[in-house]
Amino acid sequence: MMPRGTKIAVFFATLATALTWVLGWSPAHAGDRAATGRVVIIGVPGLMWSDVGRENTPALWDLTAGGSAAGLSVRTTRVNTCPTDGWLTVSAGQRSRLPHGDCALPAAPILPGQDSPTGPVPKDGAIAAGWPAIKSDNAGTNYHAEIGLLGEAVHKAGGCTMAVGPGAVFGVGNGGGRVDRYVPSPDKVTAADWARCPLAAVDVDDLFRAYINAGVDAHGDQIPLSDAKRAAAAAAADRRVAQVVTGLPQGTTVLLAGLSDIGVDPHLRVAVAAGDGYGPGFMTSSATRQEGLVTLTDVTATAMKLLGLPQPKQAVGSAWKAQPSQASTRDRVDALVDEDVAAQAIRTVQTSFYWVLFATQLVLYGIAVVALRRLGGDRRSRARILGGTRVIALLGGAAPGASFLAGLLPWWRAEHPTPVLICTVLGFAGLLTGVALAGPWRRSVVVPGLVITGVTGIVLALDVMTGSNLQLNTLMGYTALVAGRFYGFGNQAFSLFAVAAILTAAWLTEYPLRRRRTAVAVGIVAAIGVFAVVVDGLPAFGSDFGGVLAIVPAFAMLGLMVAGKRVSAPRLGLFFAAGAAIVLFISYLNARSANPTHLGRFWQDLMDGDAWGIVTRKFNAMLNSLGYWPYTLAIAAAVVFLFFVLARPTRWRVSLLQGAYKHSLSMRPALICALAAGVIGTLVNDSGVVILSVAFSLATPLMLAAGLRSLEIDLRNADTPPPAPSESPGASTGSRSAERR
Repeated sequence: MMPRGTKIAVFFATLATALTWVLGWSPAHAGDRAATGRVVIIGVPGLMWSDVGRENTPALWDLTAGGSAAGLSVRTTRVNTCPTDGWLTVSAGQRSRLPHGDCALPAAPILPGQDSPTGPVPKDGAIAAGWPAIKSDNAGTNYHAEIGLLGEAVHKAGGCTMAVGPGAVFGVGNGGGRVDRYVPSPDKVTAADWARCPLAAVDVDDLFRAYINAGVDAHGDQIPLSDAKRAAAAAAADRRVAQVVTGLPQGTTVLLAGLSDIGVDPHLRVAVAAGDGYGPGFMTSSATRQEGLVTLTDVTATAMKLLGLPQPKQAVGSAWKAQPSQASTRDRVDALVDEDVAAQAIRTVQTSFYWVLFATQLVLYGIAVVALRRLGGDRRSRARILGGTRVIALLGGAAPGASFLAGLLPWWRAEHPTPVLICTVLGFAGLLTGVALAGPWRRSVVVPGLVITGVTGIVLALDVMTGSNLQLNTLMGYTALVAGRFYGFGNQAFSLFAVAAILTAAWLTEYPLRRRRTAVAVGIVAAIGVFAVVVDGLPAFGSDFGGVLAIVPAFAMLGLMVAGKRVSAPRLGLFFAAGAAIVLFISYLNARSANPTHLGRFWQDLMDGDAWGIVTRKFNAMLNSLGYWPYTLAIAAAVVFLFFVLARPTRWRVSLLQGAYKHSLSMRPALICALAAGVIGTLVNDSGVVILSVAFSLATPLMLAAGLRSLEIDLRNADTPPPAPSESPGASTGSRSAERR
């Protein structure tokens, strides 16, 4: 796996290199030759990399030593994936589930001579139990999974399927749940059986069965398995794997997957590919773009590619790709164990981080109110109150960006990772705040905030342009356990990037506007706007559909306001239409590539008439987001705070934003357009209020800091005696001189 130091170096890679990746896109060619061969899928529910060792699991160790390995994200339709869910996901190439089922071992199949509601059982074969209900239920979920897709594709190509063990029937059954050959366990499979069908699946359930046998306590919670008993179960599973591997014909590719969780806590599981094209090293896929990380739906895509079958659009995964490595087997296994440790560490703190962040900002708003009410006394006291509150506000604005920078350090390896993570975020936030106030620019109303938004935007842009290393397993990013996204901008990161880019562009126009160089100011907005759209929208970088819909009109509004033009409803509608046209064009181009992302798949759905269902699902998810109380509460507090500051300035003895508007020509456009990006982003993204709450988490503290600085300037000017009559009439006056005080 990539060392931490190398990741930091890649993080600071140049824009030219990143653009090379974009230009390296290649359209799909119908004549591309696919690999052919024989594939065996071995499913070991619950298997983790911490279970794999040279002495206890020699067969798994040897597979890893000679093959390509990765952490496997097994997330399906529920937080924790059960064995049958995992096998059904392999069957469909899409997230699937066993409806209304307990998290138990897969049901025994229907064998020849037994009654079947779907017709006669094939001779020597089997039919998965409950297949019609399972297929109907999954077709009606948001994922519209087509159960039986893999097995049906093999049958249509003239091949047959073999299942070893009950779970395997769910994995490779065709559209009717049928497999051509069924064997109850690996020790009963003959050499002729292995040679009979191009696709076989093997269910090795020893590890999961050990937990079933342990049972649950009086509260229904899983009784923990001791380390010794888990090691014994892993060893038993390893012996089953050895029976499979030693009996396979030459040229067979083995795909081994720990395809489910055990209990309520999700983990990354084991993924190994051994055979032609999979030498010693790690694995990735186009679905994750992360070294040493693949998904469960990728198993289906990989099997289809190895069998020479076309991958239908219903199968959303991508084929596993080997990444050769000189690291020893021990080092690779340790790196993959560390990958799961990081995922577990962030899972325990990610939700609470938002509570802490938003609660801290609520306290910040309260401090600001108290500070403003207590203004009085001598100049030194006023300066201390305003200056201290301003520092706290800048620190609050720096915290979101600092949460991504914390990913540069392996905090999860600490004995107590949560306190270390908190200190790391505070350290980076303090560093950004220190830089913002370090030089003469600290006297400015806008420049300290500009430093924070500029660094935040650049960090996020460089990250998605160089592999999204800081997005994965970070507080405001995404995790492999949730598996909503593995590369590009997640919704929180998009909101932070969009607002940072808008505020940066607006505040960079401050000095051109003061010199009445409107064309230069508009050019700055246009350049940063184009860069933001490229970074956010291109599949090679941010790969964000809804983000472009918000960024384009927000930057267009900013350009008009900077130019002194009026923003009308028709113009705003035109800007939104332009954003839609741009993102659809990107989707069209991506749909023609060899490995389309969700952007390209949306264009395919649009052409097939299925796009409205996606739009409806995302809109309903946006409405449901109103129930996310940490975010909704943060929005309400921020809106109330801004309302009383912006719309009711006379409620206090001073008006922060009016003062900021007086000292900064760009402050009003910055605030309005940042809020516009948040509102539009909320309406067009399925995360809903999460978008706006993150936008407020950056914009509100920085606006507060700017207002406090403007008030500080006004109070100091009030204490300064008027200039002597002999002062040169050419001396600078007004806000420009005030900012130097």
